[in-house]
Amino acid sequence: MTDYPLLDIIWTTFVIFLWILWFFLLFRIITDIFRSDDLNGWAKAAWIVFVIILPFLGVLVYVIARGKSMTMRDVERARQNEADFRAYVRNAAQEEKGPAEQLAALASLHDKGVLNDEEFQRAKEKLLV
Repeated sequence: MTDYPLLDIIWTTFVIFLWILWFFLLFRIITDIFRSDDLNGWAKAAWIVFVIILPFLGVLVYVIARGKSMTMRDVERARQNEADFRAYVRNAAQEEKGPAEQLAALASLHDKGVLNDEEFQRAKEKLLV
């Protein structure tokens, strides 16, 4: 037999899980305080002091007072990130021309006389390699 029964192992695991959950929530709230645009510097400092000095009460009051706006800021940040990503992909797709479009542009330049036959052949070989 061991000196550490199964229920003690389960209890210890539960307590460790609660500590991890607590620190996750605490860091989540602290990052939300710093990211919040609607709070000025003094309000942010007051919330940080409140959360650090009286952590359980501070976190509870913060979640009650600003929980809904915290969620709305997260949703808005996710929408903005998605919009930025889509804009980046759209711009990247428009900037890269395929070989057929590049050949058409070269042919157009050759027809207009901007490129002579030798330059056109070199550019075409570079493109097709």
